[in-house]
Amino acid sequence: MTGKDKMGTAVVTGASSGIGAVYADRLAGQGYNLVLVARRADRLEELAEKLGYTYDRKVSVISADLSNDDDVRRVEQAISADDSVTLLVNNAGLGGQQVVATADADAAERMIKVNVVALTRLTRAVLPGLLARNRGAIVNIASVLAFDSSFGGIYSGTKAYVVNFTEALHREVAGTGVKVQVVLPGATRTDFWELAGSDIDQLPKEIVMNADDLVDAALVGLARGEAVTAPALADAAKLDMFLGARQAFYGSLHADKPAPRYAA
Repeated sequence: MTGKDKMGTAVVTGASSGIGAVYADRLAGQGYNLVLVARRADRLEELAEKLGYTYDRKVSVISADLSNDDDVRRVEQAISADDSVTLLVNNAGLGGQQVVATADADAAERMIKVNVVALTRLTRAVLPGLLARNRGAIVNIASVLAFDSSFGGIYSGTKAYVVNFTEALHREVAGTGVKVQVVLPGATRTDFWELAGSDIDQLPKEIVMNADDLVDAALVGLARGEAVTAPALADAAKLDMFLGARQAFYGSLHADKPAPRYAA
């Protein structure tokens, strides 16, 4: 790896717009070469040309639908074979407020494939190489709705998986040179909302963050080595309190007999 390419290559999924496009811009500005992954090839090519020119970086694109098994495997093969990869940003995601009783089963399956299966497989594709080189990072974009199922159990469930998966992975790589971070966006102004069939302008403007601010905060959290980054959370002690209470609750779930309240 030359001095100019010392940051290595960042792979960003869902890179054609919104949070993914901002990550691509910021990472190119930090000196990363890029592999941009998304469905919309025209937007990818336009962004790649712009970033390559602006930052003088190598930018390649992979047009892929991450709800398609063959496309996921094609991306896996490409990034697992690239020894220059030092960062994976699993940003691609599908949203929606479907409740189980009325959800379109195929749409629900696509959401799970993108939000859960593709994220897991792409993480698995790059992790051995990162560990072998003892450097790099994996960033998984979840959602604050991982902790609120009132929005819709399918979407919330996929994001809860991302949180648990990433926290476990963070512990798995402890003591190595590899960082793992989960980011918890709240309402963020991107076209994600329109694609999910929602209107972000119906929300109070004081709770809607723009994508630039979100990504900048998330990158600060990554640099600090945070396992969980919640850009809108003003009091970090609340996160520690929540995680501690959750662990204490887990510890109370084990006993050799049912609790007395379940006695007949």
